[in-house]
Amino acid sequence: MTRPVRIVTLCTGNAARSVMAGVMLEQLAEHEGAAVEIVTAGTHVVEGQPMGMRTKQALVAVGELDTAGLGRHRSHQLTDADCAWADVIVAMEADHVAYVRARHDAAGHKTATIHRLARALPVSPEPFGDRVTALNLASTDLAADRDVLDPAGGDQEDYDRCAAEIFELCQVLIALVGVPPG
Repeated sequence: MTRPVRIVTLCTGNAARSVMAGVMLEQLAEHEGAAVEIVTAGTHVVEGQPMGMRTKQALVAVGELDTAGLGRHRSHQLTDADCAWADVIVAMEADHVAYVRARHDAAGHKTATIHRLARALPVSPEPFGDRVTALNLASTDLAADRDVLDPAGGDQEDYDRCAAEIFELCQVLIALVGVPPG
Protein backbone atom coordinates (compact mmCIF):
# COMPACT_ATOMS: atom_id res chain seq x y z
CA MET A 1 0.00 0.00 0.00
CA THR A 2 1.37 3.39 -1.01
CA ARG A 3 1.29 5.99 1.74
CA PRO A 4 -0.81 9.14 1.28
CA VAL A 5 0.67 12.24 -0.36
CA ARG A 6 1.67 14.63 2.43
CA ILE A 7 0.81 18.27 1.75
CA VAL A 8 1.58 21.35 3.83
CA THR A 9 -0.42 24.43 2.86
CA LEU A 10 1.38 27.66 3.78
CA CYS A 11 0.43 31.32 4.14
CA THR A 12 1.50 34.09 6.51
CA GLY A 13 -0.61 33.78 9.66
CA ASN A 14 -2.26 30.39 9.07
CA ALA A 15 -5.59 32.11 9.54
CA ALA A 16 -7.12 32.38 6.07
CA ARG A 17 -5.50 31.19 2.81
CA SER A 18 -3.61 28.10 4.04
CA VAL A 19 -6.61 27.12 6.16
CA MET A 20 -8.96 27.45 3.18
CA ALA A 21 -6.61 25.41 0.99
CA GLY A 22 -6.20 22.74 3.66
CA VAL A 23 -9.95 22.30 4.14
CA MET A 24 -10.54 22.27 0.39
CA LEU A 25 -7.75 19.83 -0.48
CA GLU A 26 -8.78 17.44 2.27
CA GLN A 27 -12.41 17.39 1.21
CA LEU A 28 -11.70 17.28 -2.53
CA ALA A 29 -9.28 14.40 -1.98
CA GLU A 30 -11.88 12.50 0.00
CA HIS A 31 -14.45 13.09 -2.76
CA GLU A 32 -12.01 11.98 -5.48
CA GLY A 33 -10.62 9.03 -3.54
CA ALA A 34 -7.11 10.50 -3.45
CA ALA A 35 -5.02 9.57 -0.42
CA VAL A 36 -3.64 12.75 1.13
CA GLU A 37 -2.68 14.04 4.54
CA ILE A 38 -2.81 17.79 5.12
CA VAL A 39 -1.08 20.10 7.58
CA THR A 40 -1.69 23.85 7.44
CA ALA A 41 0.94 26.31 8.63
CA GLY A 42 2.12 29.89 8.46
CA THR A 43 5.37 31.79 8.21
CA HIS A 44 4.61 34.33 10.97
CA VAL A 45 2.06 32.81 13.33
CA VAL A 46 0.60 33.50 16.73
CA GLU A 47 0.27 29.84 17.77
CA GLY A 48 -3.08 28.34 18.65
CA GLN A 49 -5.44 30.95 17.24
CA PRO A 50 -8.78 29.86 15.75
CA MET A 51 -9.71 30.77 12.21
CA GLY A 52 -11.54 34.06 11.86
CA MET A 53 -15.23 34.46 11.11
CA ARG A 54 -14.56 35.87 7.63
CA THR A 55 -12.53 32.78 6.74
CA LYS A 56 -15.33 30.53 7.99
CA GLN A 57 -17.94 32.52 6.09
CA ALA A 58 -15.85 32.37 2.90
CA LEU A 59 -15.61 28.57 3.19
CA VAL A 60 -19.38 28.39 3.68
CA ALA A 61 -19.85 30.65 0.63
CA VAL A 62 -18.04 28.12 -1.59
CA GLY A 63 -21.15 26.00 -1.14
CA GLU A 64 -19.55 22.64 -1.88
CA LEU A 65 -17.75 22.05 1.39
CA ASP A 66 -18.66 20.40 4.66
CA THR A 67 -18.09 23.23 7.12
CA ALA A 68 -19.19 21.40 10.27
CA GLY A 69 -15.67 20.89 11.68
CA LEU A 70 -14.18 24.29 10.98
CA GLY A 71 -13.99 25.26 14.63
CA ARG A 72 -11.18 22.75 15.27
CA HIS A 73 -8.49 24.75 13.44
CA ARG A 74 -5.68 26.33 15.46
CA SER A 75 -2.88 28.34 13.86
CA HIS A 76 0.52 26.66 13.55
CA GLN A 77 4.00 27.97 12.76
CA LEU A 78 5.84 26.05 10.01
CA THR A 79 8.52 23.82 11.56
CA ASP A 80 11.47 21.78 10.34
CA ALA A 81 9.43 18.68 11.17
CA ASP A 82 6.58 19.86 8.89
CA CYS A 83 9.08 20.43 6.09
CA ALA A 84 10.68 17.00 6.52
CA TRP A 85 7.25 15.31 6.64
CA ALA A 86 5.83 17.00 3.52
CA ASP A 87 5.98 15.70 -0.03
CA VAL A 88 5.09 19.21 -1.17
CA ILE A 89 4.65 22.60 0.49
CA VAL A 90 1.92 24.56 -1.26
CA ALA A 91 2.54 28.27 -0.66
CA MET A 92 0.06 31.04 -1.30
CA GLU A 93 2.71 33.64 -2.24
CA ALA A 94 6.19 33.77 -3.70
CA ASP A 95 7.29 35.40 -0.42
CA HIS A 96 6.29 32.20 1.39
CA VAL A 97 8.47 30.17 -0.98
CA ALA A 98 11.34 32.58 -0.31
CA TYR A 99 10.76 32.15 3.43
CA VAL A 100 11.04 28.37 3.14
CA ARG A 101 14.19 28.70 1.06
CA ALA A 102 15.73 31.00 3.68
CA ARG A 103 14.57 29.28 6.89
CA HIS A 104 14.05 25.66 5.84
CA ASP A 105 16.47 25.35 2.92
CA ALA A 106 16.27 21.56 2.77
CA ALA A 107 12.60 21.89 1.75
CA GLY A 108 13.15 24.39 -1.08
CA HIS A 109 13.05 21.62 -3.68
CA LYS A 110 9.47 20.75 -2.77
CA THR A 111 7.99 24.22 -2.17
CA ALA A 112 6.07 26.25 -4.74
CA THR A 113 3.13 28.57 -5.03
CA ILE A 114 -0.24 26.98 -5.59
CA HIS A 115 -0.45 28.80 -8.94
CA ARG A 116 2.89 27.35 -10.10
CA LEU A 117 1.93 23.83 -9.06
CA ALA A 118 -1.48 24.02 -10.73
CA ARG A 119 0.17 25.29 -13.92
CA ALA A 120 3.40 23.27 -14.06
CA LEU A 121 2.90 19.93 -12.29
CA PRO A 122 2.76 17.31 -15.04
CA VAL A 123 0.02 14.76 -15.45
CA SER A 124 1.94 11.51 -15.43
CA PRO A 125 1.89 7.98 -14.05
CA GLU A 126 5.13 8.87 -12.22
CA PRO A 127 4.89 9.05 -8.42
CA PHE A 128 3.80 12.44 -7.11
CA GLY A 129 7.10 13.16 -5.34
CA ASP A 130 9.06 12.44 -8.52
CA ARG A 131 6.87 14.87 -10.47
CA VAL A 132 7.45 17.56 -7.84
CA THR A 133 11.22 16.92 -7.90
CA ALA A 134 11.27 17.19 -11.71
CA LEU A 135 10.06 20.81 -11.44
CA ASN A 136 13.45 21.87 -9.96
CA LEU A 137 11.62 24.14 -7.52
CA ALA A 138 14.67 25.09 -5.45
CA SER A 139 16.02 27.13 -8.35
CA THR A 140 12.87 28.54 -9.94
CA ASP A 141 12.67 32.30 -10.35
CA LEU A 142 9.95 33.56 -8.03
CA ALA A 143 9.45 36.85 -9.88
CA ALA A 144 7.09 35.20 -12.36
CA ASP A 145 4.96 33.50 -9.69
CA ARG A 146 1.41 34.66 -9.17
CA ASP A 147 0.22 35.11 -5.59
CA VAL A 148 -3.13 34.42 -3.98
CA LEU A 149 -3.74 37.84 -2.45
CA ASP A 150 -4.12 37.99 1.32
CA PRO A 151 -7.67 39.02 2.26
CA ALA A 152 -6.57 40.09 5.78
CA GLY A 153 -7.90 43.52 6.57
CA GLY A 154 -10.43 43.29 3.76
CA ASP A 155 -14.16 42.83 3.84
CA GLN A 156 -16.14 39.62 3.43
CA GLU A 157 -16.17 40.03 -0.35
CA ASP A 158 -12.34 39.91 -0.36
CA TYR A 159 -12.39 36.67 1.65
CA ASP A 160 -15.06 35.18 -0.62
CA ARG A 161 -13.03 36.05 -3.74
CA CYS A 162 -9.94 34.52 -2.17
CA ALA A 163 -11.81 31.32 -1.30
CA ALA A 164 -13.22 31.03 -4.83
CA GLU A 165 -9.73 31.42 -6.34
CA ILE A 166 -8.22 28.85 -3.97
CA PHE A 167 -11.07 26.41 -4.61
CA GLU A 168 -10.42 26.49 -8.36
CA LEU A 169 -6.69 25.92 -7.80
CA CYS A 170 -7.30 23.12 -5.29
CA GLN A 171 -9.54 21.31 -7.78
CA VAL A 172 -6.70 21.38 -10.32
CA LEU A 173 -4.12 20.37 -7.73
CA ILE A 174 -6.06 17.43 -6.32
CA ALA A 175 -6.59 16.10 -9.86
CA LEU A 176 -2.81 16.27 -10.34
CA VAL A 177 -2.09 14.45 -7.08
CA GLY A 178 -3.91 11.45 -8.48
CA VAL A 179 -5.11 8.32 -6.79
CA PRO A 180 -2.19 6.21 -5.62
CA PRO A 181 -2.35 2.50 -6.32
CA GLY A 182 -3.43 0.53 -3.33
